[in-house]
Amino acid sequence: MRKARVYRNGRLAGYLYELDDRTFTFSYDPDYFLDKSAPSISLTLPKTHKEYHSDFLFPFFYNMLSEGVNRKLQNRQLKIDEKDFFGLLIHTSKIDSIGAVNIIEDE
Repeated sequence: MRKARVYRNGRLAGYLYELDDRTFTFSYDPDYFLDKSAPSISLTLPKTHKEYHSDFLFPFFYNMLSEGVNRKLQNRQLKIDEKDFFGLLIHTSKIDSIGAVNIIEDE
């Protein structure tokens, strides 16, 4: 299992996990969830107590990845398998991502 912390504008918003069976879960951090002024990170992942499950990387996170030649270049330079979307996400969205969300690997 691999896990990552999801930040929105520098604030811990939730946790993203890739399970051993290559499925994914996302859940909101309790403090973030209880803050009524904190928005959901995505329209497709509204704030709730439940844990979201998916057989593939959630589209919101997948869409944070580069496409085409840029993705191939990142895979080659970072030595990440082309189908390891979670690995690429945690290596490329730590600091300089488009939008308010950053993903940091949780070791």
